[in-house]
Amino acid sequence: MSVERDGAYSTLTIDNSIKENKLNRTDSAFLSALVYGVLERQLTLDYIIKQYSKIPLRKIELRTRIILRLGVLQLLFMDKVPESAAVNESVILAKKHKLTKSSGFINGVLRSITRAEVKYTLPDIKKDKEYFYSVKYSCPRELVALWLKAYGESVTEDILKNLSGRPQLTARVNTLKTSPDELINKLEAEGVQAEKSDIVENALVLKNTGSIDRLKTYKNGELYIQDAASQLCVKALDTQPHDIMLDVCAAPGGKSFAAAQRMKNKGKIYSFDIYEHKLNLINKTANNLGIDIIQTDIRDAEKDNRELPLADKVLCDVPCSGLGVLSRKPEIRYKKDLLNPELPELQYRILCNNARFTAYGGTLVYSTCTLNPAENIDNVKRFLVENPEFKPLKLELGVERVIDEPENVLTLFPNGKTDGFFIAAFTREKL
Repeated sequence: MSVERDGAYSTLTIDNSIKENKLNRTDSAFLSALVYGVLERQLTLDYIIKQYSKIPLRKIELRTRIILRLGVLQLLFMDKVPESAAVNESVILAKKHKLTKSSGFINGVLRSITRAEVKYTLPDIKKDKEYFYSVKYSCPRELVALWLKAYGESVTEDILKNLSGRPQLTARVNTLKTSPDELINKLEAEGVQAEKSDIVENALVLKNTGSIDRLKTYKNGELYIQDAASQLCVKALDTQPHDIMLDVCAAPGGKSFAAAQRMKNKGKIYSFDIYEHKLNLINKTANNLGIDIIQTDIRDAEKDNRELPLADKVLCDVPCSGLGVLSRKPEIRYKKDLLNPELPELQYRILCNNARFTAYGGTLVYSTCTLNPAENIDNVKRFLVENPEFKPLKLELGVERVIDEPENVLTLFPNGKTDGFFIAAFTREKL
């Protein structure tokens, strides 16, 4: 209800519910599976409900609709919940919320599903491919259409398959304080499984963490959570000790921290954002990590015309539609303005306004956590045409490309190991 009615974030809402209700690990896992399951499969669940309900979906009151979604999820997509429990608990939930009239309706719909030999049928893929994939993977039709056109059917279906289920948790090892091997041993002592990432160095894949902030290694600043894709973005920058770096849209600061570690805490990093409270968080985390080369300041990356020092490395990790992280934030996919046509232009203005601070011979990296050519490759192509002193810089990140794209560009698709992400690198030359 909080997510759908109030626009709350699923991760924060679930965490708060677990703490408020003092749930044990088993109940916490079940709660998370229910909430994420409904959010991830919402279009599919509604499609199934429509097949069994005489009342049009739009006329079913929101609380009733959500209880139906929970019931259908447990009946058809969770194999450890007995059918009787799924039906009975849904009816009890309705009565608890004083939905007395709806409880009979809910009971009827769910019992009809239990009795049906064929539980539901998907749309005909031959008649309407976009609609078929939209219903099967619970993804808005406009996104399916975008990806089919941009990446083809095989890549699109891989993206859609990876929208469900929690992606692996990756941590950055703070090499200023520890090493991967040492940290693995310390985490093992704290009951956490950790193994080295096969995607990027100085990264660990974590399992059985529980709440991260309870870990002594986390409190000591020996690690922080950062997806492997973001770490590859910093690798593309290739920061070196004594570099000057600009991170123009820095919050929450993970890329600045990783760059500082690569610089061995020697040099200077200017980390900018438009919100003071986010800069305060960057400063607090940097202090905990033992990093003292980061200087934060409030700055609008799009409009601020103040002169900045020429930098060896400039990172424009711009605001984006977030289509690469839908598996972490499943509710995002149902936002109405998901493909905001004004966003690519904003991103381009940020890129151009900050590229001028790249030193000659320096590196400029443009990145997003989205999968939308208008925000990614289209901006890159336009930038190279309109800024001739910038040339493509070949990316060698040790990751195989999934699609055919220029050597200075890498599109990472969500695959359980990384989020969806886009990286482009340039170098500046005197004309």
